[in-house]
Amino acid sequence: MFALITSGVLALSLVLVTVLKYKFIAKKKCLLGRHVIVTGGSSGIGKCIALEAAKIGANVTIVARNENRLRSALEEIKGQCSYNDQKFNYLSVDLAGDYNMVKTTLNNAIDEMGPLCLFINCAGMAICGTLEDISSNDIMTKNFGIKVTLALPPDTDTPGYANESKDKPLETLLISETANLFTPEEVGRQILQDTLDGRFFSTVGFEGHMMTISCAGMAPYTSYLELICQVFCAGILRLITVYYQSTFDKIIKKCKLDREHLKNNKT
Repeated sequence: MFALITSGVLALSLVLVTVLKYKFIAKKKCLLGRHVIVTGGSSGIGKCIALEAAKIGANVTIVARNENRLRSALEEIKGQCSYNDQKFNYLSVDLAGDYNMVKTTLNNAIDEMGPLCLFINCAGMAICGTLEDISSNDIMTKNFGIKVTLALPPDTDTPGYANESKDKPLETLLISETANLFTPEEVGRQILQDTLDGRFFSTVGFEGHMMTISCAGMAPYTSYLELICQVFCAGILRLITVYYQSTFDKIIKKCKLDREHLKNNKT
C-alpha cells in the first residue's frame, strides 16, 4: 500500500512538473512575419488556429473549398493583425482533388506569401454511424528536417461537430458526454501552442492528456521529463482507464437492453 501511495504521489508530482514546464519554461517558436498555412481554415478549429497565428504576427493563408466562408473568415482573421505589413490570403481548393493542381496552388501561395514556416492540416469531416449503415465510399480516404505535431482534439463545438451529432449512435453520444465539450478557440489555441513548443501530441483536457500517456507506446517523446512522466504514470493511469472502460461497457449494454425492451414492447 505504501509503495502504491508513493508511486501515486510521484506520478502526480511529475504531471505537475510537466505542466509547469510547458506553461512557463518551454521556448516557443516565433511566428512573427513567418508564413503559416491552415487547411480547413474557413471554420471551426482551423479558423481559430488561424486567428491565434494572426494575433502573434504570422502571415496567414487559409485553405478550404467554400469561397464565401473563406472570405468571411479572412476578414475576421485580418481583424486580429498585430502590425500593418502583415499579410493574409485564402485559397479555394479541394484538397481531395487533383494532386498536381493542389501542389501548384500551394506553391503559388508560398511564392506570394513567403517561405512556409508552419503547415497545419485541419481539413476533414466525420461520417458517423454503425458499420453496416455506412457505405464503402463514405469511409474511403486518400492521404497524401520537418517536425510533426499530431493533434488529438476532443469534442469541439464546431459546425462539423453539430452535423456529425445528428447521426451519431446513442452509445457514441453518451460516451462522448463523459468528457467536456470544448470551444474551438480553446482547442485552436492549444494546438498552436503545442506545435510551437515542438510537442508530438497536442491534447486538450484531462482525458486527452491521460490517453497520450497511457497509450504512448512507440510514439516519439518531446523531452526526458515527458518520458519520465509516461513511465511512472502508466501504472496509475491503467487503473483509471479500466474504470473508463467499464463505464463505457455499461453504457453500451444499457443501450442494447433499452433497444431490445422497446422492440419487445412494440411487438
